[in-house]
Amino acid sequence: MAGERRGRGLAALALVISLVALGISILAYREVGGNVAWKDHLQALQSTLEAAQKETADALARIERAVRGPEGSGNVPADSKR
Repeated sequence: MAGERRGRGLAALALVISLVALGISILAYREVGGNVAWKDHLQALQSTLEAAQKETADALARIERAVRGPEGSGNVPADSKR
């Protein structure tokens, strides 16, 4: 019975030590800049999003010209002009 309690105590001590080591490693990872890959990934996604927004704006402008014709706003009713 004393051996079981001692084994549980050692297991608990090992768990505490491992959690402290994990915390220290996380802090060291952040200090070194371990999330640089995320920053690069975010920058790539942002540039892709900006390109998609530009393409969408260009497509909408082409659709608008196709619907309104070459004159521009000539086909728009008077109450919708601003």
